[in-house]
Amino acid sequence: MKIKPWRFIKRLYPDFIWEIDDSNGIFLTFDDGPTPGVTEWILATLRRYEAKATFFVLGKNAELYPDLYKRILDEGHKIGNHTYSHQKGWGMSLERYIEDVDLAAGLLHTELFRPPYARVTPSQMRAVGQRYKIIMWNILSRDYSPTVSPTDCAKGVLKHLAPGAIVAFHDSDKSFRNMSYALPRVLERAKELGLKCKIIEL
Repeated sequence: MKIKPWRFIKRLYPDFIWEIDDSNGIFLTFDDGPTPGVTEWILATLRRYEAKATFFVLGKNAELYPDLYKRILDEGHKIGNHTYSHQKGWGMSLERYIEDVDLAAGLLHTELFRPPYARVTPSQMRAVGQRYKIIMWNILSRDYSPTVSPTDCAKGVLKHLAPGAIVAFHDSDKSFRNMSYALPRVLERAKELGLKCKIIEL
């Protein structure tokens, strides 16, 4: 998948939030957690740089690891809904997809939503968009990809880092190798540029 979203995709879904008008801030996001071992590392790294982020968590993981979920909130970060069980919308009925989203919503109590894999149908997003603000990204780190090296993961994000950027990382074992290399470098560059890492508040 491309680091920057295709323009035609952004035109197809104009109500999705791809970036935020902010002259001195960037918005780090982490999908798929909480994940034991990984979430703690992310939180410690963010704390070291006095940075805040938005975690698009899975409802099932919030249930499995309630202490980790609480730590995210206690440290001042924002929660977003990433469905209960990481469902791809493609191939699912509207009813089943919404049921999975709502199952997570009962645990997470947030107005923000990000669809896993960005694989959703227009009808699913119309339904979800009536109740949530759909947050996408304009920099995809590709930290989850085994064909992307840690160096290339970091370079891809750093190349496009700019005020208002929404950066997508992942809070998962699969992504840890690349994410753990890239994140400190992104935080360091943000500091050099005078950019503050903020939670998403709309």
